[in-house]
Amino acid sequence: MKGALTRFRVMAYVVGVFLLLLVVAMVLKYAADMGQFMKVVGPVHGFLYAIYLVISVDLALKLRWSIKGTALVLLAGTVPFLSFWAERKVVEKTAQGVPL
Repeated sequence: MKGALTRFRVMAYVVGVFLLLLVVAMVLKYAADMGQFMKVVGPVHGFLYAIYLVISVDLALKLRWSIKGTALVLLAGTVPFLSFWAERKVVEKTAQGVPL
């Protein structure tokens, strides 16, 4: 279980950082007409988010999270800064032995 939690923590941070980069890329695309950054960051974030989903579901099954808790963690990769908060909450709850 420790390995699954570590994988989740890494992917939560990676997805969070790439989501922030995606927001910057969108601003550059529409404000400065620089769409080439979006063409790179968009697909990379999408691929990493898919990996985040798989890793999160794996951890949810191992820790027996509720459907609501699992859904909230899965959606955390789509809102800027939320994946960082979700990662902290998951680590706290796991350390306490409380399922989401």
